[in-house]
Amino acid sequence: MNIARQIHTATTLENGSILVTGGQNKYILDSAELYNPTTGIWTTTGSMNVARYHHTASTLANGLVLVAGGVNGPHLLNSAELYNPATGTWTSTGSMSVVRAYHTASTLENGLVLVTGGQHSMIINSAELYNPSTGTWTPTGSMNAARYLHTVSLLANGSVLVAGGYNGDNYIDSAEVYNSSTGNWTTTGSMSVTRQYYTSSLLANGSVLVIGGHSSDGVLSSAEFYNPSTETWTITGSMDFLRSRHTACLFANGVVLVAGGYASDAYLNSAELYNSSTGTWTPTESMNVGRYLHTASTLVNGSVLVVGGYNSGGVLNSAELYQSI
Repeated sequence: MNIARQIHTATTLENGSILVTGGQNKYILDSAELYNPTTGIWTTTGSMNVARYHHTASTLANGLVLVAGGVNGPHLLNSAELYNPATGTWTSTGSMSVVRAYHTASTLENGLVLVTGGQHSMIINSAELYNPSTGTWTPTGSMNAARYLHTVSLLANGSVLVAGGYNGDNYIDSAEVYNSSTGNWTTTGSMSVTRQYYTSSLLANGSVLVIGGHSSDGVLSSAEFYNPSTETWTITGSMDFLRSRHTACLFANGVVLVAGGYASDAYLNSAELYNSSTGTWTPTESMNVGRYLHTASTLVNGSVLVVGGYNSGGVLNSAELYQSI
């Protein structure tokens, strides 16, 4: 990349390019850049109106990218803005009802964007919806538990699964499901362990695989999957490495690639593959450098692009490709 960054976002555009926004190095960044998978070249594009990290970025049905919330120095943000890939420019849009960072954002089947939880002056359970047609936010049902550093997964039936995180006092194992038709949340089965800074991946069979993270017992290697039909969690094979703040990417063949992360005072360059058919992990080629707080994106050609992050050498601007097998 042109600029070293961590805690940024990476979003796949309709043309297959990867848009990287914001993040942090010595400074909080408003810059954005594009990766062209055909040429392997990074190009600077328009900068955001507000520098931010720990924000969210969501692709809308119209091809625009919505960036919302985050951190700017001592301030948490409620502002939001839209990136237009056709012009490479940003436009301010309606602000969220509350400031929030460390939240999640999901584009629903109806085109609305659901934002959940995060950090305010306290950890919050509120949720709200962004309407791309009007550029406005509307409160929706609040979660049963306040949480941040959780994950969110859009299920095959259009519902949204939120799980884990931290509530300011304790790590959380609880999970709940949002019904986009009613705007209500329903408590569902809890995970086997509490986790934050973990990953979740929606598998082809409709189940959700959660991997690693951090709990009150330290960094985790365990994995488990949620079955929406039974509303239960089942433990599956554990990774070879403890890891937190890693990335996970799903390939078309159902295999999940996990890369990097942090564990036991070490920045990891290791990577491993989860076979959803057998529930087992296999080591694969390691990254060239250890990193965490990076991003990973599956490209249209099936490769995975890993970008930025942090290790003992500082904030990274390097990127590398994993070729799918």
